[in-house]
Amino acid sequence: MCTHSRPRSSGVFQLRASRCHGLTLIELIIFIMIVSVALLGTLLAMNTTVRKSSDPLVQKQALAVAEGLLEEVELMPFTYCDPDDANVTTARTATVNASDPTQCQSSVEGLGPEAGESRYSTAQPFDNVSDYHGFDTNTATPSGVRDVSGTLSGLPAYRAAVQVVAVSLGNASFTTTAAYLITVTVTAPGGTQVALQGYRTRYAPRSP
Repeated sequence: MCTHSRPRSSGVFQLRASRCHGLTLIELIIFIMIVSVALLGTLLAMNTTVRKSSDPLVQKQALAVAEGLLEEVELMPFTYCDPDDANVTTARTATVNASDPTQCQSSVEGLGPEAGESRYSTAQPFDNVSDYHGFDTNTATPSGVRDVSGTLSGLPAYRAAVQVVAVSLGNASFTTTAAYLITVTVTAPGGTQVALQGYRTRYAPRSP
C-alpha cells in the first residue's frame, strides 16, 4: 500500500491512500513456494508416466526373443539317435547295436549337447531338440541374445535360457521317451521375465 501527504488550505497535512498496487515480500515468497510445489508434482507425474510407458516395449521385446528361440528349438529333430548316426531314421530304441538298424549304430541322443557342439558352430551345431537343454545366453560363447549364426546382437541386457524335460502326455503312444517339454525363459532389464513352453514329439520313427 502506498500513501502520501496532501496539504490543505489550513496548513494541516492529510494522509490519503494512493492507487499503488503490488505484492509484499512475504506474499511473493508464498507465491513462489506454491508454484514450486505444483511444478514438482507435475514433473513427478510426468517422470512416472514416461518410465512406465517403456515397460510394454521391454516386455514385447522379451516375448519376441522367447518366441523366436522356442520356434528354433521346436523345429529341430527329435530322435533316439544323434542326427549324425546312420540309423537315425530307423532306430526304435535309445540303444546301440551296429548290426541292428532298429537301434543306434554308434551314438544315442541324450539331454544336452554332445561334446564339441555349439549353437553357433558351423562344424558341430546343435542338431537335436535335446541339445538345447541347459542353453543359456549368459554362459554361451559368444554370450548375449543372438541369432543362430551368432552375428546378430543388440540386446546385451536380455538373457535367455532353455530347459528341455522328458514328459508323458497321458497316452500310451507318448511315453516319457517320446515327448519333450521345452521351456524358454527370457529375463529383460529391470527383472521382467517372460516364459514360453512348447511340446515336441518324436518323429523318427513314430511307432515300431
